[in-house]
Amino acid sequence: MKSAIIYNGQSLLDGKPIVVIATYSNRNTKTGKVVQTYILREDINPLEASKTGEDYSICGDCPMRGEVTTDPERKQAKGRKCYVNLGQGVLIVWKAYKRGVYQTGEASEMGRGRFVRVGTYGDPAAVPSHVWDNLLSECETWTAYTHQKPWRPDIAMQSADSYAEAVMHWKQGRRTFRVVADLGQIDKANEALCPASKEAGRRVQCTACKLCKGSSLAKSIAIVEH
Repeated sequence: MKSAIIYNGQSLLDGKPIVVIATYSNRNTKTGKVVQTYILREDINPLEASKTGEDYSICGDCPMRGEVTTDPERKQAKGRKCYVNLGQGVLIVWKAYKRGVYQTGEASEMGRGRFVRVGTYGDPAAVPSHVWDNLLSECETWTAYTHQKPWRPDIAMQSADSYAEAVMHWKQGRRTFRVVADLGQIDKANEALCPASKEAGRRVQCTACKLCKGSSLAKSIAIVEH
């Protein structure tokens, strides 16, 4: 299977309609061959959802969402800091979904023997756990991050927005993924630099690294902001 709708129902964050679409690609030079999972508002264009705040359904209280705006010159939320480009892959997938390109499929089949990226866009906490359990049940490995506190530390790393927040999670036994301003901010006792980052020489793809999963017995991960 190259693509499938693996969930279509209510968001666990606010009860509004969302859809999860899984696609398999080998074109991402950073991650390698991977199953991407897009968590989307089923009924609203991703750019419009961002601009109006309706992306809460799939992003929750993530501080990277930006601020709601009515500015006609803006296509998305004001001050949005999320690294995901809504106007590229996310919008393409949503439009393809609306054209009927994707069919409902078995999540376990999509993940079988593959590397899975849980929440390429959107927070996995918006989706019932059984969807991810099925998707990951036969996969090779996965990456997953969440801003919801806490959510499935067996699956996801906790996105930490400050050093103090990271320390709080470490004390409670949760691994974190943190964006830092420079290499000097990395806590070498508890964090390692992302091996796929520019600063690390992009020495390994995510498919080979396998560190960004909640249950991994390893240090937390940090990456320098770009």
